[in-house]
Amino acid sequence: MKTITSTFTNEIEIKNSRFICYLIPIEDINIDKYLEEIKTTHPKATHYCYAYIYDQDKHSSDDNEPSGTAGQPILNVLEKEELNHILAVVVRYFGGIKLGAGGLVRAYTKSVTETLKYTNTINLVEGYKIKINFTYEEENNISYLLQSSKIIEKEYLEIISYICLVDKTILEKLERYKPKILEECYIEKLN
Repeated sequence: MKTITSTFTNEIEIKNSRFICYLIPIEDINIDKYLEEIKTTHPKATHYCYAYIYDQDKHSSDDNEPSGTAGQPILNVLEKEELNHILAVVVRYFGGIKLGAGGLVRAYTKSVTETLKYTNTINLVEGYKIKINFTYEEENNISYLLQSSKIIEKEYLEIISYICLVDKTILEKLERYKPKILEECYIEKLN
């Protein structure tokens, strides 16, 4: 699975209708704030069709376009590209020429497909947020094991505590290094 690194926008025109696609990385399924912002930016648009994928949650909306001609084609592109944690919104300004059901499907599909050409994607990996406790003598070894991980917080008291984000490979290395370390910490799986 992949996701995008930041928001991307692209516009195409088909038979005088403007299609403006927004691809947005999301951290949950609360997409209303994005939709409201886009509607504020484009208050005179005719339609705001969208689809999102967030883990197992998938949803699409035709926003008063004929059923199945906008939201589902947008979702199909996202699925075909194996994207996740993503929202695609296509804003349409009607240009006076009806496209028909097939024309709408092609237009919404093309809008998302064209925008994806300009995006940067990254692979999603299974991750964990951990708190790990260890002695001062172990700090160099632990720091070496965590060099490719993001350390969020460090605390130096009688023992050292790190809160960090690690992938599955690093978690397994820590378990092999010294199982007792992981018995004294918490592990939270990230979505």
